[in-house]
Amino acid sequence: MRRRLAALAALPLLALASSTQAATSDPIGDLIVGALTGGLPGTPAFKMRATLYHAGAAGVGALDSLGCKVVAMRTAAIDKTLIPRRTVLFIQETVGLPMPDGGVHDGYWYASDVGGAIKGEKIDLYTGHGRASMKPMMPLNLSELTVTKVGEFKGCPPAK
Repeated sequence: MRRRLAALAALPLLALASSTQAATSDPIGDLIVGALTGGLPGTPAFKMRATLYHAGAAGVGALDSLGCKVVAMRTAAIDKTLIPRRTVLFIQETVGLPMPDGGVHDGYWYASDVGGAIKGEKIDLYTGHGRASMKPMMPLNLSELTVTKVGEFKGCPPAK
């Protein structure tokens, strides 16, 4: 009888613990974020420090580390131990930025490049040819961006 009473007395504590645990999990929020970014629910977002690079800078060639042509406002250099190459990324802070073709950015980037200084939670975004290509992105230089892995690509990143 005492065991049954003790078990009944513990029930409110178990209910409290499970409701606290449920409060830290937000499946609806995960679904909304996934719908907006294309990421899977529960996909972690990285906070990464951004730097910019352009063709014409010292050491920057026309090809990325996969041997593909770098694509303005699409190619990202990452630490491949943190984010594998050939990963499609969504960067919320780049949505709406002007694109070289006159359109606006949709926030999708391709992790196809690496760099000697890109270690840990850093990301280097390719802006295009020449220093002037960096102008629309300068507010993001050295800032912290929200980077979410949303998929993978095969071959080379799309040219647009």
